Amino acid sequence: HHAAQLADVRSFSASPRLKPSAKTRTWTFCCRFLESPGYPFIISSLWTVPKLLSRVASNCKNLSLLGKMGRTKQYNTLSDDDSIQFTGTSHSRWDKKEKRRRCCACIMGSVILLILVGVVVAVVLVVIAEKITKDKCSIDPSNRINCIPEGGASEDLCNERGCCWVASNTPQCFYPSGFGYEVNGSVKPTDYGFQVDLKLKSNQTSPYGNDSKNVRVDVMFETQNRLRIKMYDPNSERYEVPIATPPVGSKAKNPNYDVTFEKDTFSFTVSRSTPKKNLFSMAEGLIFSDQFLQLAAFIPSHNIYGLGEHVTGLRLDTNRTVLTLFSRDIPPNPDFPSTNLYGVHPLYLCLEEDGNAHGVFLLNSNAMEIELLPAPGITYRTIGGILDLYFLLGPSPEAVVQQYTEIVGHPFMPPYWSLGFHLCRWGYNSSENTQAVVQRMRDKKIPQDTQWNDIDYMHDKLDFTYDNATYAGLPDLVEDLHSNGQRYVIIIDPGISNEASEDPYPPFDDGVALGIFIANSSGDPIIGQVWPGTTAFPDFTNPLAETYWENEIRKFRSSVEFDGLWIDMNEPSNFVPGSLEGCPNSTYNSPPFLPGVIRTLNSGIIEKTLCMTAEQNVSTHYNVHSLYGHTEANATMRALTQILNKRSLVISRSTYPGTGVHGGHWLGDNSAEWRHMVNSIPGILDFSIFGIPLVGADICGFFGDTTEQLCTRWQQLGAFYPFSRNHNTIGTRDQDPAVWSNTTVDIMRDALLLRYKLLPFLYTLFYSAHVDATTVARPLFFEFPTDNQTWGLDQQFMWGSALLITPVLTENASSVRAYFPKARWFDLRNGSEVSGTGAHVTLEVTMETIPLHVRGGSIIPMQEPSTTTNASRGNPFSLLVALNATAGACGQLFLDDGESLDTIENEHYTLLNIMADKGTLTSTVEHSGYSGATEATLNNILIYGLAAKPNSVSVNNATLPAGDVTWNGSTKSLNTTVSITNLNKPFTMSWK
Repeated sequence: HHAAQLADVRSFSASPRLKPSAKTRTWTFCCRFLESPGYPFIISSLWTVPKLLSRVASNCKNLSLLGKMGRTKQYNTLSDDDSIQFTGTSHSRWDKKEKRRRCCACIMGSVILLILVGVVVAVVLVVIAEKITKDKCSIDPSNRINCIPEGGASEDLCNERGCCWVASNTPQCFYPSGFGYEVNGSVKPTDYGFQVDLKLKSNQTSPYGNDSKNVRVDVMFETQNRLRIKMYDPNSERYEVPIATPPVGSKAKNPNYDVTFEKDTFSFTVSRSTPKKNLFSMAEGLIFSDQFLQLAAFIPSHNIYGLGEHVTGLRLDTNRTVLTLFSRDIPPNPDFPSTNLYGVHPLYLCLEEDGNAHGVFLLNSNAMEIELLPAPGITYRTIGGILDLYFLLGPSPEAVVQQYTEIVGHPFMPPYWSLGFHLCRWGYNSSENTQAVVQRMRDKKIPQDTQWNDIDYMHDKLDFTYDNATYAGLPDLVEDLHSNGQRYVIIIDPGISNEASEDPYPPFDDGVALGIFIANSSGDPIIGQVWPGTTAFPDFTNPLAETYWENEIRKFRSSVEFDGLWIDMNEPSNFVPGSLEGCPNSTYNSPPFLPGVIRTLNSGIIEKTLCMTAEQNVSTHYNVHSLYGHTEANATMRALTQILNKRSLVISRSTYPGTGVHGGHWLGDNSAEWRHMVNSIPGILDFSIFGIPLVGADICGFFGDTTEQLCTRWQQLGAFYPFSRNHNTIGTRDQDPAVWSNTTVDIMRDALLLRYKLLPFLYTLFYSAHVDATTVARPLFFEFPTDNQTWGLDQQFMWGSALLITPVLTENASSVRAYFPKARWFDLRNGSEVSGTGAHVTLEVTMETIPLHVRGGSIIPMQEPSTTTNASRGNPFSLLVALNATAGACGQLFLDDGESLDTIENEHYTLLNIMADKGTLTSTVEHSGYSGATEATLNNILIYGLAAKPNSVSVNNATLPAGDVTWNGSTKSLNTTVSITNLNKPFTMSWK
């Protein structure tokens, strides 16, 4: 039919030249593509293309010739393949109908071809995209980093954030591989290590806004066992925690760690050099925005400890446990282990499978959450500041704590009296009632060193006052305590009334005059509400506040001569959210991300505290909130030191890294329940790791009425808290040791007398903590890190390396299950040796006993106890020597006057190193600067674990008379009466 149609084509003149219309030229241009050399390639690239497309190409080719007919040609015939043949020189005129038909065919074919090509390209792109997505999302479930940590995950939100979605997974939405920053430029060497600049990957943002486009990473090789990696925005000055850290001027030589990093998606790995092991391998998902910083890493073990303050077991659960860190006034509750409590301690200790240990400390004080991953791994999410990480290489758990306290400061040296027994309650209600409790403790001959009063001593709960009606006799009470060698401690809260019933009220007026109160956005003191009513809050980051605080303490002590201070409510606590006037509309008060438990609170981050926009001397409250208790503890101890000119005691509820330099801590407002007693042990051990060894829980419980049995068991345990205080709340029954039945009184007295007998040992442990940053109360795995049975133990603990405490923690118990690591262990009281070590042993118990065992190889100094430390210090000393398998043992005794400032720094102390080896016990006087040691006497040496009865015993080459030597054949122990004077001189004892 084409031939018939073309036969009718008429000739036309060569002049003028035929010009196709604009529409025809467009069609022609479109169709010429099909004539191009690439067309056959495209056709062949498609699996099957209809023959129609080839015909379309031919028709379009004919059509395209129309634009070339400026010269004389003649259409003659059409071949079988529909191509036009030219013969002769005459013109042919194109039939319009045929032209339209062919052009339509051309266009339709072109459209179909383009659609097919588009479909193929789309399919290929989808396949490629799916493969890329699959590769980026092919992350082991245990390694996945949550992309929607605030909750409310959905597939749409996940896709919007550019993350991976797996509905059946936990988390459902997680960061893909390749998310984060990349290295920008070359690595720059520095005097202390090297520096790396990063840039945010293109087309990548976080959902929290204001991402830093550039991040700088300073890697500092500070010591052989301490590495610091600091990540910050070089183009924007950001808040950094204002606590002093050790200055470093040069790079450590031959460090025990290596640092490597990846460039394309920046990550770093910190590894132990010997034995080679990765300790911290940074994962995907680095975010550095203004109010959200995230860093995740994989770690080598599930044995993670620390990250306080919470009510958890000692070893943390790594199955996606989310821990909130932000100082908050909330009582500890075992039902809510992830709830953030009073203090913030972003340090963890990791015990590796081979028994080596390391630690990681994040120096950041903003509100944060820390998620532990099943990989195992860890994700930090904080809402401000910078990422400032310290890596502590150990390799022993004890070494990790020592390296940590080199950063934040060694624990203070407490006064000797502070290690005695303390008694308090809220609700004595008068000085007479308080005096009556002190007197009944004396009458029952129960040891007590310090009496405390809670806020009921105050007039209208106003700081620096006492009630002249109900506590009129308070100065006389304190005088009586001092005359009996006892001490007195009172509570002070930071909230200063601005509408006091006393007019004028100098603590507020003086603070306003000095401008030391935390300010609102108008520059006036921000007003909250605490116990006395409406209150202002001193800003302890202001140097003038330290002067103010000292002046107020000094003036009040002229009325009541207290010996230490108990600082409470210093998270800071506020009974209204933010302030009485509310808080400004700000992303500080309503951040784009709220960590952990905080996002469940009705008022969010300002719940029960101040507005985050409140202004303090060094920064906004948003940044320094969790430092409040720490800065108050610092100011309080400085004031007491200046006023008393001797060592004092500060016990703080809220703490931060370094608070142990200034004071101790109690575990807060617990309850009179068995489980709260159980949970006190991991709490105490955590604070040992945090460098705050002077720590204890409210013995017998604060809230609720205790029972006689619970209080008995708790008083037995509490006798071995480093800080030992019985305390309960208003409206509950009395629970001091003297109030119970005669049988219970006897049990509690015996427990406390045993504590007082062991005080020389405990005081020596605090000396070591102050000088060498060793722990006082410590977990069993600190001493036996390669014994995996110890890794999760938190219902037993040790004093130092020598004494194992196994408290009875269940009601109506007649036995207790104890674990004894492989060593020699002896009953403290009778010297009988435990058989079957390296295993759990069932010990029979009565109400009178708490199992205590001495480790072979230890020497424990002791002293005949009295009911106060003041009286005890004049009594004779004794030594308990527990021999190890090779008949050796060692120990120390530290002596000073117990209260003077800087006795160690001024060398006014005596230190004895005592060693036993194969039948000889010797003391070496390492230092003899305490003159009181010349008057000290040693009258008893008790030796456990001898192989056989000695034939003779001599002291300083003089044989002891037979009446001074007692042999127990059943326990193979030797009890000797000796007369050794002047402990500033060495002595020797031998047996053979």
